[in-house]
Amino acid sequence: MSEATIDVDETERSLRERVRLRTVALYSAVLALVVFYMIPIQSGLVTSFKTSRAVRETAPFVPPGLEGFTLGKWEFAFSALSDGMFNSLLFTIPSTILCAIFGSMAAYGLTLAKWRGQIFVFALFIAGIFIPYQAVIIPLSEFWNVWVDLEARLGFLWGLPLLARKHATIMELIVTHTAYGIPIVTVLFRAQYKSMSREMMEAAKLDGASMWRTYRRIILPLSVPMFAVVFIFQFTQIWNEFLFSLIIIQSVSDPAASVTLILSGLGEALEGVDFPLRMAGAFISALPTLIVYVLFADKFAEGVRV
Repeated sequence: MSEATIDVDETERSLRERVRLRTVALYSAVLALVVFYMIPIQSGLVTSFKTSRAVRETAPFVPPGLEGFTLGKWEFAFSALSDGMFNSLLFTIPSTILCAIFGSMAAYGLTLAKWRGQIFVFALFIAGIFIPYQAVIIPLSEFWNVWVDLEARLGFLWGLPLLARKHATIMELIVTHTAYGIPIVTVLFRAQYKSMSREMMEAAKLDGASMWRTYRRIILPLSVPMFAVVFIFQFTQIWNEFLFSLIIIQSVSDPAASVTLILSGLGEALEGVDFPLRMAGAFISALPTLIVYVLFADKFAEGVRV
C-alpha cells in the first residue's frame, strides 16, 4: 500500500471522527436544551400532585411519597375552572373562526385584486398589529359600557331559551378579539397569497369567474394549511389572553368569567398561595390549546412551509 493511499485513509478517518464528534455535540446540546426547558414543566406537574405539607417538605422537582400524593388538587381545580373553560370556549372558538375568515378575505382583496388606495389600507392593517393592548384599555371600557351597552340593547333576548345576560359579555369579547386579531391574520394570509400564481387567477377571470367565485373555488381550498396555522395561533392567543377579560368582565364572580380570570385568583388564601392547586389549574387550562395543536399539527407544519 502506497503512502498516498495511507494518507487518504487517515484523512477519511479523521473526517469521519470530526463528523461523529460534531453529531454527538449537536445531540448533546439539543438534549441539554430539552432538559432545561422541561424542568419547569416537570416541577409544576410534580407539584400539582403534592399535598400542601409535601410542598413545604420537598424540593419542587422531587416526586412526593405515598403520604404526600393527592389527586384532590386536580379535582378542586377542575371544579373551579369548568365554568370558566366553557365561557372561554364560547368566545374563543367564534373569535378564532371569524378572524380566520375575515383575515383571509381581506388578504385576498389586498393581494390578488387591484384597486386604488390598496397600499394605504394595507398600511392601516400593519399599524393595527402594533397597537398595544394597554393603549385600548380606556377606549374599550368606554365603548362597551357607555356607547354600546349590549346587555341593555339586547335585553329582549335574555328571556329566550339557552340565553342569559352573560352572553352579552361573551359577544363583547367575541367582537373585541375578532377586531384585534384581523390585522395579524390578514398579514399571515397575504404572505401566502403573494406566492400564488397570477396566471391561475387570470385563467379563472377569463373563464368568467367572479372575484367571489374565484375566492370560494380556488383560494379557499389552497388556504387550508394557512387556516390551520391561523387557527392554532389565534386560538392560543385568545384563550390565554387576560387583559380584555379583565376590562370587559372585571370580576371573577361574574357568570361570564373566563378561565384566565378565574385562574388568576385560584389558590389564593389568607394563609398563603396553594401552589399545588395553582399548578393543577394551570395544566387543566392548558389542555384545550394542547388538543388544538395535536388536531392541526400536520396542516400547521404544511402551512408554515408555505
